[in-house]
Amino acid sequence: MRKAYINKYWVLCFLFPLIFSSSAIAEDGYEMWLRYQPVANQQQLKSYRAQISQLVVEGDSATMQKAAAELQRGLGSLLAKPLASVIGSAPASNKPVKHALLVGTPKNSTMIAALGMEQELSALGDEGYIIANKTLNKRLVIVIAANTDIGALYGSFHFLRLLQTNHSLQNLAIKSAPKLQHRVVNHWDNLNRVVERGYAGLSLWDWGTLPDYKSPRYEDYARINASLGINGTVLNNVNADPRVLSDQFLEKIAALADVFRPYGIKVYLSINYNSPRAFGDLETADPLDPKVQQWWKERTKKVYDYIPDFGGYLVKANSEGQPGPQDYKRDHADGANMLAEALKPFGGVVFWRAFVYSPDIGDRFRGSYDEFKHLDGKFADNVILQVKNGPIDFQPREPYSALFSGMEKTNMMMEFQVTQEYFGFATHLAYQGPLFEESLRTDTFVKGEGSTIGNILEGKVFNTKHTGMAAVINPGTDRNWTGHPFVQSSWYAFGRMAWDHEISAEAAAEEWLRMTFSNEEKFIEPMKALMLMSREAGVNYRSPLGLTHLYSQGDHYGPAPWTENSERPDWTAIYYHRASKTGLGFDRTKTGSNAIAQYPAPVAQLYGDLNAVPEELLLWFHHVSWDHKMKSGRTLWEELVHKYYEGVEQVRAMQTTWDAQKSYVDAARFEQVKALLKVQERDAIIWRDSCVLYFQTYSGRAIPAGYEQPKHNLDYYKFLARTRYVPEPWHPASSSRVLK
Repeated sequence: MRKAYINKYWVLCFLFPLIFSSSAIAEDGYEMWLRYQPVANQQQLKSYRAQISQLVVEGDSATMQKAAAELQRGLGSLLAKPLASVIGSAPASNKPVKHALLVGTPKNSTMIAALGMEQELSALGDEGYIIANKTLNKRLVIVIAANTDIGALYGSFHFLRLLQTNHSLQNLAIKSAPKLQHRVVNHWDNLNRVVERGYAGLSLWDWGTLPDYKSPRYEDYARINASLGINGTVLNNVNADPRVLSDQFLEKIAALADVFRPYGIKVYLSINYNSPRAFGDLETADPLDPKVQQWWKERTKKVYDYIPDFGGYLVKANSEGQPGPQDYKRDHADGANMLAEALKPFGGVVFWRAFVYSPDIGDRFRGSYDEFKHLDGKFADNVILQVKNGPIDFQPREPYSALFSGMEKTNMMMEFQVTQEYFGFATHLAYQGPLFEESLRTDTFVKGEGSTIGNILEGKVFNTKHTGMAAVINPGTDRNWTGHPFVQSSWYAFGRMAWDHEISAEAAAEEWLRMTFSNEEKFIEPMKALMLMSREAGVNYRSPLGLTHLYSQGDHYGPAPWTENSERPDWTAIYYHRASKTGLGFDRTKTGSNAIAQYPAPVAQLYGDLNAVPEELLLWFHHVSWDHKMKSGRTLWEELVHKYYEGVEQVRAMQTTWDAQKSYVDAARFEQVKALLKVQERDAIIWRDSCVLYFQTYSGRAIPAGYEQPKHNLDYYKFLARTRYVPEPWHPASSSRVLK
């Protein structure tokens, strides 16, 4: 361990971030929620300065160095003054300055060890931490203690969050540990740097300059994720290019892994199931063929030679044209277990996606459940089934996937989407925290009350070995990472909820607002209300009352509820809404596809009862008469119109709220969001008018009095859908190339 020292260069350490966070330089969102602006409340600032007089970070690992650097960077800026720092090991006297901030573990810190915190820490595992006021040698100190260096890093980010959000440092007694093991972000980046469903520029990974040049963005990316406790990243698209496993790319990926490692982030790769054939080594990819099994064992060993702490593989198989074990008349368990066997000696895992549906299926809603339920208990213990939150495909609102309550003997993890594929790309403001919370808190009743999705993922309902949560994030080369500044908030909410699924969307929104913009209460309260409303607004002007999949095919941006001709029925809109002269909605009760039978009895009974099913899910499960009376007293037709119009009014209310925040937000981000909300209003009106006019052709009823009438007829909106410009959707390239 290095000798203790006072860093004589602390002036540079602290003035550098202050210079570059000054008001003279326009904010562009690059720092996200790690802005570390000086505390504006002078009374609070004075209190913080009195309680933090010295920083002592013990331990000389790469991770402890990152923790020290982050605290130096954050505290120097937040407190707007230099802070004496002791980095590496404590003074020989073992007597800290009064009100020192001590950071370390009982193993690397003599001061932490002297506090005798081992028993307190024992229940927090390898990633948990304690932040507390303690007394050491009769001196008051603040302690960030953990069992491991990565826990100390997580605790350091938490402590900085306390200061960023003006939290009191009196009576600190925080104990925190993740409830889920695998907290992973998924990138849909292709090796040519085009990002599938990416709306913020090209891929972050500049394969052309790696491994020799490591962009500073790579470390900032790692800091952003580590600040939330995210511990894994899948670098490439699930529609995978086999070349990602070649030596050429593994050398580049190893360079990224080196950057991420000190931040506790493991690298994972999406793989193409036909890789043995694509490399030209074998003529088959049959998972039960010994030659194929050996190929994967050898290739996997090569991966670990490059990346010793490699996390494992993410697999999209036999879905939307991707190859898989069913090509050889094998099942998903056969395919997943073969890869699991190759990874097992190294401690790796397989994330096997359950996004699978047959082209000729009668009800796509049933697809994943019918595909996987009979395989429950047949997967290896290092296989984790990665299940989307709903049974279709990241729609604005879906009932929960029945797999979560149906696979009692299988490891499962949630897959959410942060990139706004179905929520207006990087153009619309649609905070996804309420969607995440709604899903995680849904009670399945599979083992009685309290069998929520969150508790199932945590392993509290079924006795599963691995737990986790993933999100498709797709940041790009845009300076603010996500295109729309508020897409950052969904990334933030995902990370916080992956750490603790009981954190509310409201709490996450407030933290994000305080760290990203301002701590002023006059700003926080209206903006928090705006964020919490924004997802529902997006549902209302797109697909209210349980409608779904009304998008134009390919781009998934604008409305096209009239879509009826496609390569397969479930890629049309009419397949889902089933509009007719008599009513609207998809009958999934016993008189229809009987998809409700996939749910536990209490849920099936609720969803199957026309008069009891939550109205926001009504048309998911019932074909309903246009004259059906809703809880509001309106008919279904009147309620449908009301919801579409309400969605537009909610966007207009968001505009009014944002306009009132001008004094609290820097000019660049204020004007960007203002302009994007105007675009969102325009798009919301197009959605509203397109859908109301289209469904009116079936209902035969007038738009009720009091609503503004569409400016154009239905033919105009159909023409607009054909001619509207949106980014060209990316399609998976052929994977038939031969690799050496």
